[in-house]
Amino acid sequence: MNTRPTIAPLVAAALLLAASAADGRAQAADSGVPRLQRQGTATQLYVDGRPFLMLGGELHNSSSSSLAYMAPLWPRLAAMPMNTVLTPVSWELTEPEEGRYDFELVDGLVRDARRNNLHLVLLWLASWKNGMSSYAPLWVKRDTARFSRVPDKDGNLRELLSPLGEASRDADSRAFAAMMRHLREVDGREHTVLMVQVENEVGILGDTRDRSAGANKAFDGPVPKPLLDYIVQHRETLVPEFRKVWEGAGSKASGTWTEVFGTGAGTDEVFMAWHYASYVGRVAAAGKAEYPIPMYANAWLSAEWSPEPGAYPSGGPLAHLMDVWHAGAPAIDLLAPDLYAPNFEEWCARYDRSGNPIFIPETAAGARGASTVFYAVGQHGAMGFSPFGIDRALVTEGPELGASYSVLLQLSPLILSHQGTGDMTGFLLTKEHPSATAKLGGYELEISLDSIFGRTVETGYGLIIVAGPDVFVGAGSGFMVKFKPVSPGPPLFGVAAIDEGTYRDGDWVAGRRLNGDEDDQGLHWRFPSWTVGIQHCTLYRYR
Repeated sequence: MNTRPTIAPLVAAALLLAASAADGRAQAADSGVPRLQRQGTATQLYVDGRPFLMLGGELHNSSSSSLAYMAPLWPRLAAMPMNTVLTPVSWELTEPEEGRYDFELVDGLVRDARRNNLHLVLLWLASWKNGMSSYAPLWVKRDTARFSRVPDKDGNLRELLSPLGEASRDADSRAFAAMMRHLREVDGREHTVLMVQVENEVGILGDTRDRSAGANKAFDGPVPKPLLDYIVQHRETLVPEFRKVWEGAGSKASGTWTEVFGTGAGTDEVFMAWHYASYVGRVAAAGKAEYPIPMYANAWLSAEWSPEPGAYPSGGPLAHLMDVWHAGAPAIDLLAPDLYAPNFEEWCARYDRSGNPIFIPETAAGARGASTVFYAVGQHGAMGFSPFGIDRALVTEGPELGASYSVLLQLSPLILSHQGTGDMTGFLLTKEHPSATAKLGGYELEISLDSIFGRTVETGYGLIIVAGPDVFVGAGSGFMVKFKPVSPGPPLFGVAAIDEGTYRDGDWVAGRRLNGDEDDQGLHWRFPSWTVGIQHCTLYRYR
């Protein structure tokens, strides 16, 4: 289920593919095939008719190209614990010769994931990966006349397919459709594969736009009508950054790219975004016509050290280009940030707009991932979270991520029932940002870093859910909570009980009753920094 606004029509071929995909999505909802469904302000992934929270990890780029290499990793990944593995599937290995497909690797990955009770998200590395075209088959790379490339500033061709190239787009689409058709045949009942990422971190590196002859002609020509129709139709809901660019150039409903968006690198980036979105959207639509599971595009983000397009891939699915991608790629269900930046909360907020579902397909593992997962899931209703290089993290990182995943897997039924309802909050606390506030269940919660013998800990993280009247469930590490009633009722309140415990098959199993030093004699609800745990807190009101 796509939660974005209705878009303007695209070319006839894309409409036919999208219509076919829509029919497939209707069938998917009846058969339990993975799909997206809105709950309040959140979008959730449904599998076999039930919501599913993906707690996963992405493999290194080349790990899954060998089933033998992967064999000893599967049980270790399952034991971390996690429930989903993101794994590349490349065009070069899927179609080594034009028209001859080899799905042995796909079959092996699906089989071995099932054996270890894991789900998969497939990453289709095809026309582009990290802005370049190294995963295209050799028969594509050699034929530069048929499969047009982007030249560098000196006119020399690079190993970078042009997003204006119809031959490469159509060849990529055929291969992706063949893979999705095969996937439906081998996984249409079991639903091991949950989603597919179409391409990877697309965009132009080293320049702001494609300057091939065909691209220059298109840039000097009119902005395509479907894009302008979308902009005019959704003027009031455009993301502010994009709306500012368009209105700053005069809010025109027709004209060339520079007439509509002005001059400079920003206009080049909008031009590239439209062509990448159109290309990726066509590939996705071809695949959905065969097997309509959710599909997404991921973004290499801009940063302080690379603030200009071309230093990061120009035209990729960044937050400020969200509207261009929505208009050009209706078959893409969500845009996802590869989020390594330190301002994690800011980037989550920028992608949590315009009905865009939240999924973090790449991020840091270790202690950083162990904390940010609580924020993404609790505050922004993320449907999934996946640190990159998870096979390396098994060796080089500590147990922090596994400890967080263990807690969140226990809590997932409760989390999924409360996402998007306003009855849950997530938070990240540091010495620079030591506190947060939230209004939940008739109380104002002041959440701050925990203090041990007068010494404040350095980091804290967690989530809190309203489980019933005056009842809260919390999980995380290194924080404490002070309550203040804000709803009508007796003016005074106290802590009735705090219990730590675990969830087993969805049922609460209470452990210690926490009192005295553990809750500051009823003044705070505390989560110690040396562990990641779950607690229930019950309050009472009185006069």
